[in-house]
Amino acid sequence: MTTTTHAAPPATAPPATAWPGLLAAATDACLDALLEGAGQDWSRPAGGLEWACRETLDHLALGLTGYAGLLIARPTDRYITLFASLDPQAPVPACLEGLRIASSLLGSTVRDTPAGVRAWHPWGHADAAGFAAMGVTELVLHTYDITRTLGPAWAPDDALAAAVLARLFPDAPPAPAGFGPFDLLLWCTGRAALPGLPRRTEWQWDGTVR
Repeated sequence: MTTTTHAAPPATAPPATAWPGLLAAATDACLDALLEGAGQDWSRPAGGLEWACRETLDHLALGLTGYAGLLIARPTDRYITLFASLDPQAPVPACLEGLRIASSLLGSTVRDTPAGVRAWHPWGHADAAGFAAMGVTELVLHTYDITRTLGPAWAPDDALAAAVLARLFPDAPPAPAGFGPFDLLLWCTGRAALPGLPRRTEWQWDGTVR
């Protein structure tokens, strides 16, 4: 897998104020890529996932809306009770509109959440920047999964991958020579092996504020 830019992950994650823009950039890039495959068979599995491509879209809507909800409700020990889903009868372009709505809700919530707020997540209680990083991660990884099946081959700008590596995967090793941040993110999330780094069978990010 090749990526568009080869840049080392930053030593520190981007500032909180940068994350709404990063989320918006990820959303635009991912939805453009997914729209190219709108006429394909979305009942096939998405990449190496057990979910169908269409089910993966629903997972994205649930995740993006759920992250916004967690920041709003700020529970300390549980998920929120609101679950979002896409209309199962809607055509794919309309479902992508739903994903844009969900991402916009998350971006607005991130922008409006005070810096000191923390909310529960099973992989580390996080601040607004952490939940934005989770949203970017979900978008770029599942767009990658879907386009592996539907084509054309896709990868995000490495600046997005570098940002989420710094925020959510602080213990990630350096990428081997010739590989960029998105290649490393695929390794971190069990999607690929890299030279000297066997494919992971278990993984999770760390949303804890550092």
